Parts: sequence; C-alpha cells; structure tokens
Amino acid sequence: MKLDLQHFKEKLEEEKKLLLKELGILGIENPENKDWGALSTPARGADRADSNIAADYDEAFAEKSHILGELEIRFNNIKDALKKIEDDTYGICEVDGKPIEIDRLEANPSSRTCKKHMND
Repeated sequence: MKLDLQHFKEKLEEEKKLLLKELGILGIENPENKDWGALSTPARGADRADSNIAADYDEAFAEKSHILGELEIRFNNIKDALKKIEDDTYGICEVDGKPIEIDRLEANPSSRTCKKHMND
C-alpha cells in the first residue's frame, strides 16, 4: 500500500505548529544554533531568598528545562520527517531500511523506525 504523503505532511505540519507554540511558551530559541533554552523566572529578592524558596525556583526551572528538551526532540523529529518527505525517504525504517507500518505512522507520523525496531 502506497503512503499518502500529503496526509502525513499535513499531520506533521499541524503538530509542528502546536510544538512551536508550546516551545515559545516555555522557552526561547537561540538564533545562532536553533536550540531552545528555558526561560527562567528569578525569585523576587533572590539574593535574599531563603534556601527553600531558591530550591523551589531551581526545581521549577529544571522541570521546565526537561519538558522543553522533550518538546525539542519531538520538534526536531518532525522537521526530520518533513525533510524525508521532500527527499522521498519518508516511511523507511532507519535501522533495516524496510517500510514503517502505516498504523505506526498514523500514531506517530515522525516515527523513525518500524515496530520491530521501535525500542532500539
């Protein structure tokens, strides 16, 4: 069965828009390397803040950075999948070169591997 590339391109573009919105809320893009960094919110009077307040802000920043990192991975996988559509290599497992199952691509259009290699 032939892949409907337009269908998957639309799905990827829609998810890309949503991720860009989320990334913009949580972080800021470095224009030099196209990497995302978390926005920090300093504690009021942080230089005088007690250690518990400072620790809470550090923990919140670390959590935001982690979420941002996960979103950035998804965003980059989507960009890679869109590039593969352009290069006519979309839907090919990066491990064994065989077609990725359509139901896997429906569930995750930026899948890089088939079901057999999804945990590699």
